[in-house]
Amino acid sequence: MGVKPQDILIVLKIVALGGKVWKQGDLADQLGLSRAEVSNSLARSVDVGLLDDQKQPQHQAILEFLLFGLKYVFPAKRGAIGKGVLTTPCAAPLSGKLVVTSDDFCVWPSSDGPAKGQEVEPLYRSVPDAVKSDPALYELLVLVDAVRLGNVREVKLASEELRKRFKPESKFIKAFAW
Repeated sequence: MGVKPQDILIVLKIVALGGKVWKQGDLADQLGLSRAEVSNSLARSVDVGLLDDQKQPQHQAILEFLLFGLKYVFPAKRGAIGKGVLTTPCAAPLSGKLVVTSDDFCVWPSSDGPAKGQEVEPLYRSVPDAVKSDPALYELLVLVDAVRLGNVREVKLASEELRKRFKPESKFIKAFAW
């Protein structure tokens, strides 16, 4: 049983919740997925070791996959200039840490997106809508995009940020028992 892009989205959403109690139906609604997709995804994530049997994040396994496997399994694809939601390198938490021009702006395509830039295929089709009300998930997905499509400097910065966020004392995971 292999991993699908929505599995990573769901796992990152659970991490972004920081230990808060969640229900499969809520994840489905917040991420624009069906309840069946969430149920199947959680089972796959348990099978591959990204979640434990109680469906809690396995932070070290997630971090290793994000840093070393994701860009090979789900490579990012750039497209034409379009309207959408800003992603790497011009979105938080990388904004201000890199020298960029308007030519460097990348967006996840969205008809009501506030920015213009080179379109980047999101990890999963519902990402532009899913991040609108979840800043923690948005930042994690921006970092994931930097790993998927960034140059050496962007990948290095994103990797450092991801490592910080996946440390036991991180606000993202301190609520989970280690």
